[in-house]
Amino acid sequence: MTTPLNLDDYVDDVVLKDGLTIHLRPIRADDLDAMMAMWDRLSMETIRMRFFAPRKMSRQQMQYQVEVDHDQRFALVAELNDEIIGVGRFDRLPADPASAEFAVTVQDDQQGRGIGTTLLRALMAPARDLGVSNFHGDILSDNRSMIRVMRDEGFEPSFESYGPTVTATFTTTPTEALLQKAGEQERRAANAALSSVMRPSSIAVVGASRDPHSVGGVILGNLVRSGFQGPIFPINADAVHVQSIPAYPTIEACPVVPESIYVCVPAPGCAAVIDEAGRLGVRTAVVMAAGFGEAGPEGRALERQLVETARQHGIRLIGPNCMGVLNTDAAVSLNGSLSPITPPAGPLGLSSQSGALGLTILAAAERIGVGLSSFASIGNRVDISSNDVLQFLEQDPSTTGILLYLESFGNPRKFARLARRIGRTKPIVVVKSGRRDVDATKALFDQAGVIRVASLDQMFAVARLLAHQPLPRGPRVAVLSNGGGPAALAADACAAAGLDLASLGEGAAAAVRESGAYDTRPVTLHPTATPQEYGAALAALIADDATDAVMAIFIPPVLIDADEIGEVIAAAAADATKPVMVVFMSMETPPTALADAGIPTYVFPESAAEALGHTARYVAWRDRDLGRVVTFDDTDASVAQAVVTEALSASPRVEADGRVTLTATQAIDTLSAFGITTAPAGVATTAEEAGRIAESLRSPVVLKPTAAINKAEAGLVRMDLAGPSAVMAALRELNAVVPDEHRSVVDETGWLVQEMISGGVEMVVGVEQDPTFGPIIVTGFGGRTAEMLGSRTMRILPLTDVDVDDMITSLQGYPLLTGDDQHPAVDIAALRVLLLRLAAMVEAVPEIESVDLNPVFVRQHGVAVVDSRIVVAAGRRARNPLTE
Repeated sequence: MTTPLNLDDYVDDVVLKDGLTIHLRPIRADDLDAMMAMWDRLSMETIRMRFFAPRKMSRQQMQYQVEVDHDQRFALVAELNDEIIGVGRFDRLPADPASAEFAVTVQDDQQGRGIGTTLLRALMAPARDLGVSNFHGDILSDNRSMIRVMRDEGFEPSFESYGPTVTATFTTTPTEALLQKAGEQERRAANAALSSVMRPSSIAVVGASRDPHSVGGVILGNLVRSGFQGPIFPINADAVHVQSIPAYPTIEACPVVPESIYVCVPAPGCAAVIDEAGRLGVRTAVVMAAGFGEAGPEGRALERQLVETARQHGIRLIGPNCMGVLNTDAAVSLNGSLSPITPPAGPLGLSSQSGALGLTILAAAERIGVGLSSFASIGNRVDISSNDVLQFLEQDPSTTGILLYLESFGNPRKFARLARRIGRTKPIVVVKSGRRDVDATKALFDQAGVIRVASLDQMFAVARLLAHQPLPRGPRVAVLSNGGGPAALAADACAAAGLDLASLGEGAAAAVRESGAYDTRPVTLHPTATPQEYGAALAALIADDATDAVMAIFIPPVLIDADEIGEVIAAAAADATKPVMVVFMSMETPPTALADAGIPTYVFPESAAEALGHTARYVAWRDRDLGRVVTFDDTDASVAQAVVTEALSASPRVEADGRVTLTATQAIDTLSAFGITTAPAGVATTAEEAGRIAESLRSPVVLKPTAAINKAEAGLVRMDLAGPSAVMAALRELNAVVPDEHRSVVDETGWLVQEMISGGVEMVVGVEQDPTFGPIIVTGFGGRTAEMLGSRTMRILPLTDVDVDDMITSLQGYPLLTGDDQHPAVDIAALRVLLLRLAAMVEAVPEIESVDLNPVFVRQHGVAVVDSRIVVAAGRRARNPLTE
């Protein structure tokens, strides 16, 4: 028995490889006229490929196509401009309900955009949710394009030839190849959409104004002053010229259809502008206006209208309530933002959810000389998101590092996946506001290799290093100072940042002593050291293979020219292949030679050490194996799914919010389906049965109800029972004191007689449902150890084997698991497998809301789950690995 589908779970706006969108939804009975209209737009060749011969379609025949039960027969349609342009469907095979026949049709003028592939991928989620594990489809042998697409897009079908047709068969579980291809399409789509915004061939400013202080006036003025390399069309129905540029009354009146538009009109008028732009074929829009979702119910209604209009035409949106975009590439020269400042060109891409902070960051970047490749203020994120910007910057050849200011995650699982991939080649630095979800956010960033900084000051400290210097090879830093006090501060700061003071090689140590150093860790010169002595010591540190980075600290003495020192440092670092940073401890501006050479400067050692520590940890993450998501051949998700479905169908035990706690036996069956070992047990309904079970188990045993109630609070647990007689007596005693409110469920579900486990290390393992991040795997010590250490670690899904190793080894008290002279080591490998199996279970059965395995005894050989509590909830099957 399958849980009835919530059809809203399968409504989606999908971005195609060309960067535009289509709307997917389940077919409805009232789609008859729209489906007949699509049929009329199909060529005879397309009909032949679908039905193997030219044919007509009557309304009665089409009625059968649109009236499906979404169980034995399921169909999705693709919409664009209020028209159905494609349909995908599957029908269960009567002889094998776990298999279904699939078919996809796309109208001729929309073919080649990936709509058919998108429909077929989208059908896989409802198929799995209905228990359909395999798709079969007949294809004409001469339909080579369909056969090639199925092979190339990762469906990994098997083909059997039957004369003029071939039958393709593939699993509805996404393969690694399919996930990879979906990711590639996602990257192409994001790049296509953002390229249209960041590198448009032409721009229209709707609401362009002569008032230089209005939004339309500022945007137009900045576009002109930045020297945008394409035509700009001011749209103003009441003016012939705006800021000395010929104006047009409508977008349609422009000499060419602009590729991108800036919408600078009040919120109530934005949807009409998008409607006109979409009908003309404009690809993207930057909506500047406020007064949408951030402004209350009326604004949210306007925002829904805006999004629906954009989706109707497939147009992509940045905003609303944003500050615009910027691209410093000389071939584009785009300042389509409200910032009067265009920062210098450089290698760092910046995205900010806060428009006001984004402008502040731009001003700071210009002030301290951090060059940017691009800037995007994404506002309310109704369409283009931080994740899309990430994928654009990943492929942007002008960008080598990424800066993000985030207030919230739109799709944190997708962010984690993208950050892991992008971070292998480009560091990502994030300022994340808010104090909620701190532990989960840290887990996400640790897994994804994100450099999280606590403030904008720290962001720019790291940015100055990333913008101009190579990454450090490791944590060994050589500190050079012309004063003992600053040297000591730097040593403490490096230790706090996780850096190691380098032990110099013999040659470098001799060279710095010849320069007058009286200490080498850090290298400390006398304040009277000459520029030549300072430069010689610095050159020796840079050349030393025992150093991964060099921090040069300088306090300008009265008798030494700071500019000369700047030139000496620049000369010494000219050919450096490791990062060189300068702490210029003076109220005066650092020497210009340092900025000209791209050497970052800091006022205090602490900020320099923090920046270097962040980048060194990033390099360590980047260079290590990220691991793999482990699969198990001995699991049976169908068994677990059947248990969960039965529990959710038992309406008396389902709570008002759709949740239900599994009974002990249901929890054990669910865990066992994924190979998770539980303490040996049996279920009894009478004292005699309990006695027989106790006799078959090792003594002593624990007796408790299997019902999902608070057993300890109700006083219904008895431990350390030795022998059948003790167990029978305990059951009779407990049966007499069951509270009235629990009597019926205890009588219905019985009593659990379970072997009492002792020995090993007591731990807690579980799954928590985070409102932002979804399911999170958690582990930590249990019992008295937890009271002393309070240590636990967590990771978000998907979980790799390396993630699990990090979870275990980073526990405070980890040595308790490895053992010592008095205590033997326990089976860490078994704990590792338990965590991986639990992650696989939650991924396979998304109705699982939470899991609490407590206690779990990790013993010398294996682990034993003593008690388990699993809560499931209806309506969680929308999680789709193809869209996360």
